[in-house]
Amino acid sequence: MALWARQVSRWCWLLQSARAAEFPGRLSGCSSTTQACRWFTPLPSRNDVLPWRWQAYRSVSLGSCSPAGSAEDGSFSSPENTLPSPVKQEQVTAETLPDLNAKILYEDWDDIPPSSALEEISEEEAVQIIAEPILPLQSSTLRDYVDHSETLAKLVHLGVDLSQVEKRQKAGQILLTLDFEKDIRKILLFLKDVGVEDNQLGPFLTKNPYILAEDLEALETRVAYLKSKKFGKAEIAQMVSRAPYLLLFSVERLDNRLGFFKNELGLSVKKTKDLVIRLPRLLTGKLEPVKENLQVCQIELGFQRNEIQEIAFKTPKILTASKKRLKQTFDYLHNIMGIPHHMLTRFPQVFNSKLLRIKERHMFLTFLGRAQYDPAQPSYISLDQLVSLPDEVFCTEIAKASIKDFEKFLKTL
Repeated sequence: MALWARQVSRWCWLLQSARAAEFPGRLSGCSSTTQACRWFTPLPSRNDVLPWRWQAYRSVSLGSCSPAGSAEDGSFSSPENTLPSPVKQEQVTAETLPDLNAKILYEDWDDIPPSSALEEISEEEAVQIIAEPILPLQSSTLRDYVDHSETLAKLVHLGVDLSQVEKRQKAGQILLTLDFEKDIRKILLFLKDVGVEDNQLGPFLTKNPYILAEDLEALETRVAYLKSKKFGKAEIAQMVSRAPYLLLFSVERLDNRLGFFKNELGLSVKKTKDLVIRLPRLLTGKLEPVKENLQVCQIELGFQRNEIQEIAFKTPKILTASKKRLKQTFDYLHNIMGIPHHMLTRFPQVFNSKLLRIKERHMFLTFLGRAQYDPAQPSYISLDQLVSLPDEVFCTEIAKASIKDFEKFLKTL
């Protein structure tokens, strides 16, 4: 507004001076150029500038300035009579206007007008312009935001795989709303205090980025609950590392899960703790597959409740295994190889082995005449030896043959 006022004043002064040079006698009646311009003091709006300038021009050109002296009857005295005699001729002489140009005027102004967006610049100036990368309004990948987000850049430095994070529902949006110093640093310190190693923070957050948006007090409450159930610090660290979603569960939900496995399997408190320490995802996974597998073992496979309890305690993975695979493995072991229930209960880890591996080794031993799985008979071979030993050891110690013989036999199948 200051710049606009000065520009209007300059227009007024130029108009007054131009008319004074052309008609010196007509303007001599004004006391000064400043007096003639006092009519412009109220600044109009920008839309009224052109009409206002035209009116001002007409006022000056028609000699509308008030005379310095006037008679009481309304008549005007001669302009020459209003000037003191010693200075009449000097004051009526038109002043010589200075050569005004934009450069001089701009030097006198306090505010320099901003450069236009259409102003031409040199090639040297254009080369020096550095354009910031444009932040996309939306994107299907977090990679587009890494250069703009300090949070994402630091998470990448920690080892977080953003390509995996963005596959998780709304995880990318959550990370973009978090501040590293304000929101994330305290969660990282908490995880380290729980027992997550520095080199495991990246993989941990890749699997569970949602923990970064959790309330710190709620996380501490869940850890305190596990400690109240007599889980040691090392055991909690192992459980959290192997089941990254564990600390997203409320205290009530964790308590219900522990109660479920204790009651369904008929385990003691100590055995229940041992079960979830070895397979902590039992506390975070769905319970429906567990219930179905328990029914399959009892109804379709024919195991007794105490046998199911022992199988589940020794090999917790059976509780979450594929029902189809579980039934196929049992059918081959029990109906083809003749392994009774009590032997399967004694070596339940055989259910975790690939069925093809079991078939190949059993058929090779049968070919050699050494397929003996009854502990009461000589040359007894336990199910543990059958599935756990490497091929070389199995051939030399169990089958009493070379690895080449085993490979040649497999080609005949």
